Amino acid sequence: MTKIAAQIKQPSVTPEGLFGSTKRFKVYTERHIDQIPQVQKLPEEQRFAMRVVASVLPFRVNQYVIDELIDWSNIPQDPLFQLTFPQPGMLTPEQFGRMAALFREGADRTVIRETASAIRDDLNPHPAGQRELNVPKVDKERIEGIQHKYRETVLFFPSQGQTCHSYCTFCFRWAQFVGDKELRFATNEASQLHHYLRKHTEVTDLLITGGDPMVMKTRHFKAYLEPLLEPAFDHVTNIRIGTKALSFWPQRFVTDGDAEELLGLIERAVGAGKQVAFMAHFNHWREMETELCHEAIRRIRATGAVIRSQSPLIRHINDDADVWARMWRTQTRLGVYPYYMFIERDTGSKRYFELPLVRAWEIYRDAMKQVSGLARTARGPSMSAGPGKIEVQGVAEVAGEKVFVLRFIQGRNPDWVQRPFFARFNPDATWLHQLKPAFGEEKFFFQDEYDTMCREAMFEFD
Repeated sequence: MTKIAAQIKQPSVTPEGLFGSTKRFKVYTERHIDQIPQVQKLPEEQRFAMRVVASVLPFRVNQYVIDELIDWSNIPQDPLFQLTFPQPGMLTPEQFGRMAALFREGADRTVIRETASAIRDDLNPHPAGQRELNVPKVDKERIEGIQHKYRETVLFFPSQGQTCHSYCTFCFRWAQFVGDKELRFATNEASQLHHYLRKHTEVTDLLITGGDPMVMKTRHFKAYLEPLLEPAFDHVTNIRIGTKALSFWPQRFVTDGDAEELLGLIERAVGAGKQVAFMAHFNHWREMETELCHEAIRRIRATGAVIRSQSPLIRHINDDADVWARMWRTQTRLGVYPYYMFIERDTGSKRYFELPLVRAWEIYRDAMKQVSGLARTARGPSMSAGPGKIEVQGVAEVAGEKVFVLRFIQGRNPDWVQRPFFARFNPDATWLHQLKPAFGEEKFFFQDEYDTMCREAMFEFD
């Protein structure tokens, strides 16, 4: 019996003893919104707005989220409701009006789908060069389901993980979930991934992402992970698993039928010398209050894997320094490492969720003031922009000019990393493209090289 199997079988943590009878996974999508008992109690106008928005943006929620995370006495302000249920402000007034008119007049579903598709095209479905700059090639052939933006790190999108237990309304990968295969990154070719990694020995980190790879059955996950434990992949020292399951379905690690098999697989990977890191997506401290979440965290840590938490700063959900401070303190207490505070990406419903960069920095600063050094491991606020991950380090006055102090945490050119630079202070800017260089400079130092990368990539993409 493996160490993790022995711990799982302890009587004090069996599902029957600690959690009662197990519940089956039950999910609601756009077609089922009105079947949710709690939603049926909401005003018809609110339910109508939810149906309209869900026809454009993806919607999926499960019974655990509905029953355990959302405070139904505080609708629509509840942050977990905002996190998972569509809101009218997620579309512009013009977009919402167009779709609402079609619903009211009983338009044909084909017309509704075509209008929704046109609206999605205006929502920047693939920001920061995801399709043009990040997809690698072998012998001039694009390798679908893989992104290679930074030298040391490859992102892999297994086809069995191209959904989630529930969808986040702010998700920058929303285009994966709207049923358009042209917008989706995915592959089910394990051999293709392994072949690429063998050829690229500069890669030390593999991030398995989606969607959410933890929606996969363990037998599928094993096909991708187990070969990486062979000597041919010794250069891949770190395996990251991007997941929201600790929030949206902690049963995946506790009561699911193959939970023990999954944790045993992770333990073998750790025993083979890999650092396995679960990149957990926690957006609010309330997601970590359930006993199931606590138990899932305990079991993952018992394998030898680590858990790091990252989240964007999102209006209506966590735009409060006290929320972040409490979230980081809770994570530290549970053995989860705060890793990143991101700035909401320029895609999808950004206008509903975004905050000015200066406000993002103030929230980060004020949250950091409230926590101990153990919780000050979160980097940010960071923009995952086209050139790389750019951190807003603060606002300062330099040579008589008020400026943003910025630096690259990661860059398409590794020489950019850790290099500070300055932008004119703009109280309304929410993203990199709205910033101008300070001190009379015409361009940021990286601009010419980045523009060349974009031109070359577009030529190859076409």
